[in-house]
Amino acid sequence: MKSLKGKIAIITGGAKGIGHATATLFLQEEASVVIWDIDAEAGAAAVKHWQAQSYDGRFDRVDTTKLFEVEQATQRVIDHYGQIDILINNAGITRDASMKKMNEQQWQQVLDVNLTGVFNCTKAITPHMVERRYGRIVNASSVVALYGNFGQTNYAATKAGVIGMTKVWAKEFGPKGITVNAVAPGFIATDMVEAIPPEYLKGLEEKTPLRRMGKASDVANAYLFLASEEAAFITGACLSVDGGLTI
Repeated sequence: MKSLKGKIAIITGGAKGIGHATATLFLQEEASVVIWDIDAEAGAAAVKHWQAQSYDGRFDRVDTTKLFEVEQATQRVIDHYGQIDILINNAGITRDASMKKMNEQQWQQVLDVNLTGVFNCTKAITPHMVERRYGRIVNASSVVALYGNFGQTNYAATKAGVIGMTKVWAKEFGPKGITVNAVAPGFIATDMVEAIPPEYLKGLEEKTPLRRMGKASDVANAYLFLASEEAAFITGACLSVDGGLTI
């Protein structure tokens, strides 16, 4: 069953990692996908790969921290497709340091991308969903929002904030036919996580009941479920995809 046939999806941070895996999965499910990312080279490479398989995948270089860029990019999608059905707020960065060593720039950069970027995309896109009384919004939180993590004051704060915004928006947009949920991944084997020292990663695997790191596809499948019709009565939820790490 092609569960997203006819749907138009925007996926932020879609050029690499979890976002790329999600975009590919959505395309396989017959959605039309536009990825927003600041990595133009990776974005162009992704589209070239998808078009070779006759998928309707597009790339737009968008800095989600800038509302005017997001609004312009949103209008381009509307001009081309006439609608937006799904928003996956996946883009995120880390700038790790202990509280003692974290500087203002490290704090602000993570807030700008992980929190303000999610606000900007939702702000720009929801009016179009409200107009059609349909939408699926899925926000990327993190396991560290639920139990914290040394050296990630900025990251944990933003990901906890995402859960809070998710619950507020579920209440605000539910009457308009829009569901809003979050996914809280554990430690997933992406470039971001693989920068962590190997000895620390090994310790995380040992603490995880499933005894492995997650794959990008594990998170992509969670995004797919929450974006599908099968999840039509789920809103305001935060789904942990962490191999049981938070048990």
